[in-house]
Amino acid sequence: MDGSVAQQNLSLRRFSAAHLAGFVERSHIRLCAILVLLSLACFLPGFTSLQPMDRDEPRYAQASKQMLETGDFVDVRFQDEARYKKPVGIYWMQSASVAIGNAFGVPEARTTIALYRVPSLMGAIATVLLTYWAALAFFGRRGAFLTAALMATCVILMVEARLAKTDAMLAACSVAVMGGLARAYLSRGAGVLPRRALLIFWTGFALGILIKGPLVLMFVGLTAAVLSYRERSTRWLLTLRPWLGLAFTLAVVLPWFVAIAIKSGGAFYSQAVGHDMLGKVGTAQKYHWAPPGFYLLAFFATFWPGAILAAIAVPFAWIHRREEPVAFALAWIVPSWLVFEAVPTKLPHYTLPLLPAVAIVTVMAIGRHFVGPHRPLAKLSTVLIPFIPVGLTIGLSAANWSFDGTLPYRALPALVAASAIALFAWWAFIRNRMLSCLWAGFLSSVCLAVGVFGFAQQDLRSLKISDRLAEAVRAFRSPEVSVGTLGYREPSLVFLVGTHLDMLDSAPEASAFLKSSGCAMVFVDRRFETDFRAANERAGLTPSLSTRVSGFNINSGKRVDIAVYSVDAGCP
Repeated sequence: MDGSVAQQNLSLRRFSAAHLAGFVERSHIRLCAILVLLSLACFLPGFTSLQPMDRDEPRYAQASKQMLETGDFVDVRFQDEARYKKPVGIYWMQSASVAIGNAFGVPEARTTIALYRVPSLMGAIATVLLTYWAALAFFGRRGAFLTAALMATCVILMVEARLAKTDAMLAACSVAVMGGLARAYLSRGAGVLPRRALLIFWTGFALGILIKGPLVLMFVGLTAAVLSYRERSTRWLLTLRPWLGLAFTLAVVLPWFVAIAIKSGGAFYSQAVGHDMLGKVGTAQKYHWAPPGFYLLAFFATFWPGAILAAIAVPFAWIHRREEPVAFALAWIVPSWLVFEAVPTKLPHYTLPLLPAVAIVTVMAIGRHFVGPHRPLAKLSTVLIPFIPVGLTIGLSAANWSFDGTLPYRALPALVAASAIALFAWWAFIRNRMLSCLWAGFLSSVCLAVGVFGFAQQDLRSLKISDRLAEAVRAFRSPEVSVGTLGYREPSLVFLVGTHLDMLDSAPEASAFLKSSGCAMVFVDRRFETDFRAANERAGLTPSLSTRVSGFNINSGKRVDIAVYSVDAGCP
């Protein structure tokens, strides 16, 4: 009797779960709502508390802030330096976000980094939803949902959603373009694409160019070239209505490209193409050199928790490479990936626009029962699923102890939960419960976001050097204080302290800066402090040592000790 009741209860639970899943899957809106909630759970922890992350993020934010300060929305500048590296799209989006925040009464909106991050957050959510839309060209709603969920929970998109840069929005534009291209290729012979697909394709294409120049053209161009060679024809591309689309693209991008050419006297093109783009090809610009194979190794961290499942799916992609959906996904991934591996300058986020195709192939392989514990070495290799959260738990605890002499106590419950759930995901994989493995990975990623971004980064106060220096400026008795810095020149300091922060080159110059201003503050790195004091003695100046800020500069990889000196004789 008891066994019968237990069996009935189990059947009821299974029926309820199946009934709920069926109810959700009957509606695109419901599935997209769940994807948005999952995205927010992964992207929002720490969104407002994470300090401006040097060096790229504060450069973008500062340039957008200067647009608001000057009213010049054509020229892009960081202090007095022209920033002709990328087109203007992301700066306009960030400026608009800050202007809206200011209009709604956000205090100190122009130095609130979270407002500059809103376009990246929107881009990351759009990437997830557009991945769902793109994946619908390959399989049904459940497969499309799982594909998009893999993107929502992957580490690299969680990072880019929190940084005021171009990459999350570029990923959204890229997947919009590739989703339209997939429909054109997989439905060729049908004659006409729906207007919605055409609108999404060409809007993504135009915005992608306005945000990051030719990269979106590379993604779609290489994919189209490979597939056209496969088909021995380019006629299938005509369903995208290229002449009308190109006219729309020119109408969107041409006004600014003409305006900046006139404004800069052609300097934008010489710097953006000659220095930035070709510099990445010819030299390892900004010291971001890495050997070929870097992205393949980084992939196991950047695409976690789906990375090892994707690796197991590689033989599936090779075996089924002649099938049109697989051929399209491979044409999306392989040519651009090879370009990135060949270019000396490498950063982990460069391959982000290719990851939706990786997720599509992974879910396709899982759906056909190719991925599972029966694959060679699969049981052993999937230890990487818990390895990332366990490694981060240990690494962040060690870093917090080393830098601040304490542990990230607030973060540890979430980090331990992420590790435990990831261990369950590993166990589920070994038991060939692939759906449970995927969902456990998603939940582990949410816990990891809470632990790492929500709490651990707040406890690592030694990394928040610019924030603490900016606090010293705000604590000064006069808001009219002039501020200079000697030895510490991070862009985050410019963003937080102000556009007119003086970058000083020598100890005598720093001493003269204090003396001439009368109401001034200067940050002096310990390396220059002895010379600075000697220069003050020669000038007959006795500035006050307000405070010291010590910590670890993640960009230089060195500990820093910065003294804050001030004079207030001339303060109002």
